[in-house]
Amino acid sequence: MAFLPVPEPFDLALTTERFRAFGPDRANLWHEGGLHRVVGGREVRIEAAPGGVDVDPLDTETGPVVRALLGLAFDLDAFSAWAAGDAVLAGLVPRLIGFRPPLTPDPFEMLVGSIAAQQVSLFSARAIRNRLIERFGERAGEAWAFPSRARLAAAREEELVAVGFSRRKAEYVVGLARSELDLAALAGLPDAEVKERLTAVRGLGEWTADWFLARHLARPHAWPWGDLALRKAVDALYRGLDVREAGARFHPFENLTAHYLLLAQRVP
Repeated sequence: MAFLPVPEPFDLALTTERFRAFGPDRANLWHEGGLHRVVGGREVRIEAAPGGVDVDPLDTETGPVVRALLGLAFDLDAFSAWAAGDAVLAGLVPRLIGFRPPLTPDPFEMLVGSIAAQQVSLFSARAIRNRLIERFGERAGEAWAFPSRARLAAAREEELVAVGFSRRKAEYVVGLARSELDLAALAGLPDAEVKERLTAVRGLGEWTADWFLARHLARPHAWPWGDLALRKAVDALYRGLDVREAGARFHPFENLTAHYLLLAQRVP
């Protein structure tokens, strides 16, 4: 194992809670106290260690994936200082100390997962996602590699329906996989242009584009106001605050605020 430092305070179990909250995630699997992820055909294990995490293996290929999963792109010191001035966040952020919002390392995986989650419960979406992974992905140790874009581009829509996708969502996934959209290039574009390119693809709406900005690109001003769980969190914690307009209240930390509000609703 190799050691990777993580800015304190840090709590690996709290950071990876989302991968367990709606059932086990085959591609981001919490197993015997560590997070498992397949990178380049190799299983990577991340374990908590004083001052950071132990990673096996840690190299130039696995390092960027591990850093994404640990949310190292976020400046939590600046966020915590800012949050101290908000009546709700001032109490909420210290309660969730050590949480770093994890990112989805792969853009295609992020979008397919979002399609699976459209208009169904997150428990159902996780189950469908797992069946997709087991049907089209490859196992390496405990975890599975998420299916590649090329693999799903070669799939028949009926095969996706068989693992739980609706006919329309199966069309969306296969269509996305076969599209000419350059997903890697989106990282170099401003937020508005990323959303424009994503929403031009059939099946990808504003909700999906906002979460792509938030959970893949770590854009600070992403505010997925159309998310039902986020709307409920804002309503519960900020009585009378319109969720669409709430983004202005949380500027310049809209993305981090969304993650903390959602986690606060799941973790008593």
